[in-house]
Amino acid sequence: KEFYNPSWGASTIDGEYVACSGLIPKVGVWSLYRSAFNYMPFYFGHQFRRLGYSTHAYHNHKFDYYSRDVSHPNMGYDYKALGLGLDVTVTWPESDLEMMELTVGDYMDDPPFHAYYMTVSGHLMYSFGANAMSRKNREYVDGLDLSDSAKAYLACQIELDRALEYLLGELEARGMAENTVFVLSADHYPYGLEMSAIEELAGHKMDTVFTLERSAAIIYRHGMEPVEVDRPCASFDLIPTVSNLFGLRYDSRLLSGTDIFGGLPPLVIFQDRSFISDLGAYEARTGRFTPAEGAFPDGDHKDYLSEMRRFVDAKFAAAAKIIDLDYFGVIRGEIDANFG
Repeated sequence: KEFYNPSWGASTIDGEYVACSGLIPKVGVWSLYRSAFNYMPFYFGHQFRRLGYSTHAYHNHKFDYYSRDVSHPNMGYDYKALGLGLDVTVTWPESDLEMMELTVGDYMDDPPFHAYYMTVSGHLMYSFGANAMSRKNREYVDGLDLSDSAKAYLACQIELDRALEYLLGELEARGMAENTVFVLSADHYPYGLEMSAIEELAGHKMDTVFTLERSAAIIYRHGMEPVEVDRPCASFDLIPTVSNLFGLRYDSRLLSGTDIFGGLPPLVIFQDRSFISDLGAYEARTGRFTPAEGAFPDGDHKDYLSEMRRFVDAKFAAAAKIIDLDYFGVIRGEIDANFG
Protein backbone atom coordinates (compact mmCIF):
# COMPACT_ATOMS: atom_id res chain seq x y z
CA LYS A 1 0.00 0.00 0.00
CA GLU A 2 2.82 2.40 0.84
CA PHE A 3 5.71 1.30 -1.37
CA TYR A 4 7.49 4.09 -3.24
CA ASN A 5 9.83 4.17 -6.22
CA PRO A 6 11.29 7.68 -6.02
CA SER A 7 12.59 9.13 -9.26
CA TRP A 8 16.24 10.17 -9.19
CA GLY A 9 18.36 12.35 -11.41
CA ALA A 10 19.47 9.71 -13.91
CA SER A 11 16.09 8.09 -14.44
CA THR A 12 16.27 4.35 -15.17
CA ILE A 13 19.91 3.76 -14.27
CA ASP A 14 19.51 5.45 -10.86
CA GLY A 15 16.34 3.47 -10.19
CA GLU A 16 18.22 0.29 -11.05
CA TYR A 17 21.11 1.28 -8.79
CA VAL A 18 18.84 1.95 -5.82
CA ALA A 19 16.96 -1.35 -6.11
CA CYS A 20 20.15 -3.37 -6.59
CA SER A 21 22.42 -1.64 -4.06
CA GLY A 22 20.14 -0.42 -1.27
CA LEU A 23 21.84 2.98 -1.59
CA ILE A 24 20.73 6.49 -2.52
CA PRO A 25 22.38 7.51 -5.82
CA LYS A 26 24.79 10.41 -5.99
CA VAL A 27 23.37 13.46 -7.75
CA GLY A 28 24.95 14.32 -11.09
CA VAL A 29 26.53 10.97 -12.00
CA TRP A 30 25.41 7.55 -13.21
CA SER A 31 25.81 5.87 -9.85
CA LEU A 32 25.53 2.32 -11.17
CA TYR A 33 28.28 3.01 -13.70
CA ARG A 34 30.45 4.79 -11.11
CA SER A 35 30.07 1.86 -8.73
CA ALA A 36 31.59 -0.41 -11.40
CA PHE A 37 35.04 0.85 -10.39
CA ASN A 38 34.46 0.18 -6.68
CA TYR A 39 34.30 -2.83 -4.42
CA MET A 40 30.55 -3.49 -4.02
CA PRO A 41 30.10 -6.70 -2.01
CA PHE A 42 26.40 -6.40 -1.17
CA TYR A 43 24.99 -6.66 -4.68
CA PHE A 44 23.05 -9.91 -4.86
CA GLY A 45 25.33 -11.21 -7.61
CA HIS A 46 28.21 -11.26 -5.14
CA GLN A 47 26.16 -12.33 -2.13
CA PHE A 48 24.71 -15.40 -3.84
CA ARG A 49 27.91 -16.27 -5.72
CA ARG A 50 29.70 -16.52 -2.37
CA LEU A 51 27.13 -19.18 -1.43
CA GLY A 52 27.85 -21.25 -4.54
CA TYR A 53 24.99 -20.01 -6.75
CA SER A 54 25.47 -19.34 -10.43
CA THR A 55 24.60 -15.69 -10.98
CA HIS A 56 23.24 -14.29 -14.24
CA ALA A 57 22.04 -10.87 -15.43
CA TYR A 58 20.02 -10.19 -18.56
CA HIS A 59 18.72 -7.14 -20.40
CA ASN A 60 16.73 -7.29 -23.63
CA HIS A 61 17.89 -3.92 -24.99
CA LYS A 62 21.37 -2.88 -26.16
CA PHE A 63 24.11 -4.41 -24.01
CA ASP A 64 26.05 -1.17 -23.54
CA TYR A 65 23.09 1.12 -22.88
CA TYR A 66 23.95 3.06 -19.70
CA SER A 67 27.28 1.13 -19.81
CA ARG A 68 25.70 -1.94 -18.26
CA ASP A 69 28.45 -4.03 -19.85
CA VAL A 70 30.77 -2.30 -17.38
CA SER A 71 28.53 -2.17 -14.30
CA HIS A 72 26.88 -5.57 -14.33
CA PRO A 73 29.97 -7.79 -14.27
CA ASN A 74 31.08 -5.75 -11.23
CA MET A 75 27.74 -6.60 -9.65
CA GLY A 76 28.81 -10.25 -9.66
CA TYR A 77 26.93 -11.41 -12.76
CA ASP A 78 27.58 -13.24 -16.00
CA TYR A 79 25.90 -10.63 -18.21
CA LYS A 80 24.01 -11.06 -21.48
CA ALA A 81 22.04 -8.48 -23.42
CA LEU A 82 21.11 -7.56 -26.98
CA GLY A 83 24.39 -7.62 -28.90
CA LEU A 84 26.21 -9.54 -26.18
CA GLY A 85 25.08 -13.17 -26.27
CA LEU A 86 21.32 -12.51 -26.27
CA ASP A 87 19.74 -12.66 -29.72
CA VAL A 88 16.30 -11.22 -29.06
CA THR A 89 14.36 -9.83 -32.00
CA VAL A 90 15.23 -6.17 -32.50
CA THR A 91 12.08 -4.09 -32.00
CA TRP A 92 11.18 -1.14 -29.85
CA PRO A 93 10.78 -2.14 -27.18
CA GLU A 94 12.06 -5.72 -27.17
CA SER A 95 10.11 -8.66 -25.74
CA ASP A 96 10.53 -9.69 -22.08
CA LEU A 97 8.91 -13.02 -22.89
CA GLU A 98 11.40 -13.76 -25.67
CA MET A 99 14.31 -12.80 -23.40
CA MET A 100 13.22 -15.31 -20.79
CA GLU A 101 12.51 -18.03 -23.34
CA LEU A 102 16.08 -17.63 -24.61
CA THR A 103 17.78 -17.62 -21.21
CA VAL A 104 16.20 -20.14 -18.81
CA GLY A 105 18.41 -22.85 -20.24
CA ASP A 106 21.46 -21.00 -18.91
CA TYR A 107 20.64 -21.78 -15.31
CA MET A 108 17.41 -23.64 -14.53
CA ASP A 109 18.87 -27.12 -14.96
CA ASP A 110 21.81 -26.35 -12.69
CA PRO A 111 20.57 -25.05 -9.33
CA PRO A 112 21.16 -23.18 -7.15
CA PHE A 113 20.96 -20.03 -9.27
CA HIS A 114 20.21 -16.34 -9.06
CA ALA A 115 18.96 -14.58 -12.19
CA TYR A 116 18.53 -10.82 -12.48
CA TYR A 117 16.41 -9.45 -15.33
CA MET A 118 16.24 -5.79 -16.32
CA THR A 119 13.15 -5.77 -18.52
CA VAL A 120 12.23 -3.27 -21.22
CA SER A 121 8.86 -4.26 -22.73
CA GLY A 122 6.97 -1.75 -20.58
CA HIS A 123 9.06 1.22 -21.69
CA LEU A 124 7.66 4.31 -23.40
CA MET A 125 6.36 5.38 -25.87
CA TYR A 126 2.82 4.42 -24.94
CA SER A 127 0.98 4.23 -28.24
CA PHE A 128 0.04 1.38 -30.54
CA GLY A 129 1.99 2.99 -33.35
CA ALA A 130 5.28 3.50 -31.49
CA ASN A 131 5.39 0.50 -29.15
CA ALA A 132 5.79 -2.99 -30.61
CA MET A 133 4.74 -4.69 -27.38
CA SER A 134 1.58 -2.59 -27.17
CA ARG A 135 0.70 -3.71 -30.69
CA LYS A 136 1.52 -7.32 -29.89
CA ASN A 137 -0.87 -7.42 -26.93
CA ARG A 138 -3.54 -5.03 -28.17
CA GLU A 139 -6.26 -7.67 -28.29
CA TYR A 140 -6.15 -7.97 -24.48
CA VAL A 141 -6.99 -4.30 -23.89
CA ASP A 142 -9.16 -3.29 -26.84
CA GLY A 143 -12.38 -3.72 -24.88
CA LEU A 144 -11.34 -1.53 -21.95
CA ASP A 145 -13.04 1.82 -21.38
CA LEU A 146 -9.77 3.76 -21.34
CA SER A 147 -7.91 6.24 -23.50
CA ASP A 148 -5.63 4.83 -26.19
CA SER A 149 -2.48 5.80 -24.30
CA ALA A 150 -3.69 4.11 -21.10
CA LYS A 151 -4.59 0.97 -23.07
CA ALA A 152 -1.22 0.99 -24.84
CA TYR A 153 0.52 1.26 -21.46
CA LEU A 154 -1.34 -1.75 -20.09
CA ALA A 155 -0.80 -3.72 -23.30
CA CYS A 156 2.99 -3.45 -23.19
CA GLN A 157 3.05 -4.36 -19.48
CA ILE A 158 1.21 -7.57 -20.39
CA GLU A 159 4.41 -8.75 -22.06
CA LEU A 160 6.09 -8.84 -18.63
CA ASP A 161 3.07 -10.67 -17.21
CA ARG A 162 3.45 -13.31 -19.92
CA ALA A 163 7.20 -13.53 -19.28
CA LEU A 164 6.64 -14.14 -15.57
CA GLU A 165 3.96 -16.73 -16.38
CA TYR A 166 6.50 -18.50 -18.58
CA LEU A 167 9.19 -18.43 -15.87
CA LEU A 168 6.82 -19.82 -13.26
CA GLY A 169 5.68 -22.53 -15.64
CA GLU A 170 9.25 -23.59 -16.32
CA LEU A 171 9.99 -23.74 -12.60
CA GLU A 172 6.83 -25.77 -11.94
CA ALA A 173 7.72 -28.21 -14.71
CA ARG A 174 11.06 -28.82 -13.00
CA GLY A 175 9.55 -29.08 -9.51
CA MET A 176 11.45 -25.97 -8.41
CA ALA A 177 8.72 -23.34 -8.04
CA GLU A 178 8.36 -23.60 -4.27
CA ASN A 179 12.12 -23.25 -3.85
CA THR A 180 12.43 -20.10 -5.96
CA VAL A 181 11.79 -16.53 -4.85
CA PHE A 182 10.68 -13.76 -7.21
CA VAL A 183 11.48 -10.14 -6.33
CA LEU A 184 9.81 -7.65 -8.65
CA SER A 185 10.02 -3.86 -8.63
CA ALA A 186 10.08 -0.93 -11.06
CA ASP A 187 12.66 1.79 -11.61
CA HIS A 188 10.36 4.85 -11.63
CA TYR A 189 6.80 5.95 -12.37
CA PRO A 190 5.69 5.92 -16.05
CA TYR A 191 6.77 9.44 -16.94
CA GLY A 192 6.12 8.68 -20.61
CA LEU A 193 2.39 8.91 -19.88
CA GLU A 194 0.44 12.14 -19.68
CA MET A 195 -0.69 12.90 -16.15
CA SER A 196 -4.31 12.50 -17.28
CA ALA A 197 -3.61 8.91 -18.35
CA ILE A 198 -1.75 8.15 -15.10
CA GLU A 199 -4.70 9.44 -13.10
CA GLU A 200 -7.06 7.49 -15.34
CA LEU A 201 -5.25 4.27 -14.53
CA ALA A 202 -4.83 5.08 -10.84
CA GLY A 203 -8.45 6.13 -10.43
CA HIS A 204 -7.62 9.29 -8.48
CA LYS A 205 -5.78 12.62 -8.68
CA MET A 206 -2.03 12.63 -8.19
CA ASP A 207 0.20 14.99 -6.31
CA THR A 208 3.67 15.30 -7.80
CA VAL A 209 5.53 14.82 -4.52
CA PHE A 210 4.20 11.61 -2.99
CA THR A 211 1.36 9.74 -4.71
CA LEU A 212 2.95 9.97 -8.16
CA GLU A 213 5.94 8.03 -6.83
CA ARG A 214 3.83 5.35 -5.14
CA SER A 215 4.42 2.01 -6.76
CA ALA A 216 4.51 -1.67 -5.88
CA ALA A 217 7.05 -4.34 -5.04
CA ILE A 218 6.40 -8.06 -4.92
CA ILE A 219 8.35 -10.72 -3.04
CA TYR A 220 6.81 -14.05 -3.97
CA ARG A 221 7.34 -17.78 -3.59
CA HIS A 222 4.89 -20.18 -5.21
CA GLY A 223 2.40 -21.44 -2.64
CA MET A 224 3.05 -18.75 -0.03
CA GLU A 225 0.24 -17.12 1.93
CA PRO A 226 -0.16 -13.46 0.90
CA VAL A 227 1.25 -10.83 3.28
CA GLU A 228 0.44 -7.19 2.56
CA VAL A 229 2.83 -4.59 3.96
CA ASP A 230 1.06 -1.38 4.97
CA ARG A 231 4.00 0.66 6.30
CA PRO A 232 5.92 3.21 4.22
CA CYS A 233 8.87 1.59 2.40
CA ALA A 234 10.85 2.16 -0.76
CA SER A 235 13.07 0.56 -3.37
CA PHE A 236 16.24 1.02 -1.32
CA ASP A 237 14.70 -1.23 1.33
CA LEU A 238 14.65 -4.25 -0.98
CA ILE A 239 18.31 -5.26 -0.58
CA PRO A 240 18.29 -5.32 3.25
CA THR A 241 14.83 -6.93 3.35
CA VAL A 242 15.62 -9.77 0.95
CA SER A 243 19.09 -10.20 2.46
CA ASN A 244 17.54 -10.79 5.87
CA LEU A 245 14.86 -13.10 4.47
CA PHE A 246 17.62 -15.25 2.96
CA GLY A 247 19.90 -14.98 5.97
CA LEU A 248 22.61 -13.32 3.87
CA ARG A 249 25.49 -11.65 5.69
CA TYR A 250 25.65 -7.88 5.33
CA ASP A 251 26.05 -4.77 7.49
CA SER A 252 22.82 -2.79 7.67
CA ARG A 253 24.71 0.33 8.76
CA LEU A 254 26.31 0.53 5.31
CA LEU A 255 23.04 0.80 3.36
CA SER A 256 20.55 3.64 2.91
CA GLY A 257 17.52 1.38 3.30
CA THR A 258 16.39 -0.90 6.10
CA ASP A 259 14.70 -4.29 6.41
CA ILE A 260 10.97 -3.73 5.95
CA PHE A 261 10.26 -6.46 8.51
CA GLY A 262 13.08 -5.51 10.86
CA GLY A 263 11.21 -3.30 13.30
CA LEU A 264 13.04 -0.03 12.66
CA PRO A 265 10.91 3.09 12.04
CA PRO A 266 10.07 3.41 8.32
CA LEU A 267 11.61 6.17 6.22
CA VAL A 268 11.05 6.91 2.53
CA ILE A 269 13.36 9.53 1.01
CA PHE A 270 12.83 11.40 -2.25
CA GLN A 271 15.29 13.11 -4.59
CA ASP A 272 14.47 16.63 -3.35
CA ARG A 273 14.88 15.41 0.28
CA SER A 274 11.20 15.26 0.99
CA PHE A 275 10.43 12.26 3.19
CA ILE A 276 7.71 10.08 4.66
CA SER A 277 8.16 8.53 8.09
CA ASP A 278 5.90 6.85 10.61
CA LEU A 279 5.26 10.28 12.17
CA GLY A 280 4.45 12.32 9.10
CA ALA A 281 5.35 13.56 5.62
CA TYR A 282 7.65 16.46 4.76
CA GLU A 283 7.51 18.32 1.44
CA ALA A 284 10.88 19.96 0.88
CA ARG A 285 9.73 22.34 -1.86
CA THR A 286 7.24 24.08 0.39
CA GLY A 287 8.76 23.27 3.79
CA ARG A 288 5.45 21.81 4.87
CA PHE A 289 5.31 18.94 7.35
CA THR A 290 2.05 17.01 7.74
CA PRO A 291 2.04 14.98 10.97
CA ALA A 292 0.51 11.53 11.08
CA GLU A 293 -2.69 11.36 13.06
CA GLY A 294 -1.93 11.42 16.80
CA ALA A 295 1.83 11.66 16.27
CA PHE A 296 2.31 14.96 18.10
CA PRO A 297 -0.45 15.45 20.69
CA ASP A 298 0.91 18.84 21.72
CA GLY A 299 1.24 19.96 18.09
CA ASP A 300 4.98 20.67 18.41
CA HIS A 301 6.98 18.84 15.76
CA LYS A 302 9.69 21.47 15.20
CA ASP A 303 12.51 19.53 16.89
CA TYR A 304 11.50 16.29 15.19
CA LEU A 305 11.48 17.91 11.74
CA SER A 306 14.86 19.52 12.32
CA GLU A 307 16.36 16.21 13.44
CA MET A 308 14.88 14.31 10.49
CA ARG A 309 16.12 16.84 7.95
CA ARG A 310 19.65 16.46 9.32
CA PHE A 311 19.26 12.68 9.22
CA VAL A 312 18.12 12.71 5.60
CA ASP A 313 21.00 15.02 4.65
CA ALA A 314 23.40 12.58 6.33
CA LYS A 315 21.92 9.69 4.33
CA PHE A 316 22.62 11.51 1.08
CA ALA A 317 26.14 12.48 2.15
CA ALA A 318 27.06 8.97 3.29
CA ALA A 319 25.76 7.33 0.10
CA ALA A 320 27.72 9.79 -2.05
CA LYS A 321 30.92 9.15 -0.07
CA ILE A 322 30.52 5.39 -0.57
CA ILE A 323 30.80 6.03 -4.31
CA ASP A 324 33.40 8.81 -4.24
CA LEU A 325 35.79 7.15 -1.80
CA ASP A 326 35.19 3.52 -2.76
CA TYR A 327 34.33 3.21 0.92
CA PHE A 328 33.54 -0.50 0.82
CA GLY A 329 36.98 -0.96 -0.70
CA VAL A 330 38.55 1.09 2.10
CA ILE A 331 37.03 -1.24 4.72
CA ARG A 332 37.27 -4.35 2.56
CA GLY A 333 39.28 -6.23 5.16
CA GLU A 334 36.58 -5.76 7.79
CA ILE A 335 33.79 -6.60 5.33
CA ASP A 336 35.50 -9.77 4.09
CA ALA A 337 36.35 -10.88 7.62
CA ASN A 338 32.82 -10.41 8.93
CA PHE A 339 30.59 -10.95 5.90
CA GLY A 340 32.66 -12.74 3.27
